[in-house]
Amino acid sequence: MDIVYIRDLKIETVIGIFDWERRIRQTVSIDLEMACDIRRAAASDNIADALDYKAVAKRLISFIGESEFLLVETLAEKVATIVREEFGVPWLRLRLSKPGAVRGAQDVGVVIERGEKA
Repeated sequence: MDIVYIRDLKIETVIGIFDWERRIRQTVSIDLEMACDIRRAAASDNIADALDYKAVAKRLISFIGESEFLLVETLAEKVATIVREEFGVPWLRLRLSKPGAVRGAQDVGVVIERGEKA
């Protein structure tokens, strides 16, 4: 199984359960690994045969930037669904974190895997 990845994609959004969090935008960070057989793209050297990580990133920036979820768990599930359904990704591993959410910790968040590995 080949992996196409995006690391440390930072996006501003409304996320959190506290009243003050509902009034501000906070940064979330995404690491995303997506299963993809890259052989066809490598042979053709054509973006049309590749999993376009720029298109994935743009879609996530748009979606997350407009979202207002309470929990990182909900946001992570929605992101995984978008990537799998809209980009035809059979398996992914997603790490979604909120930097600075807990005093003394660099960040907190969730790591999920969805789909079947090839």
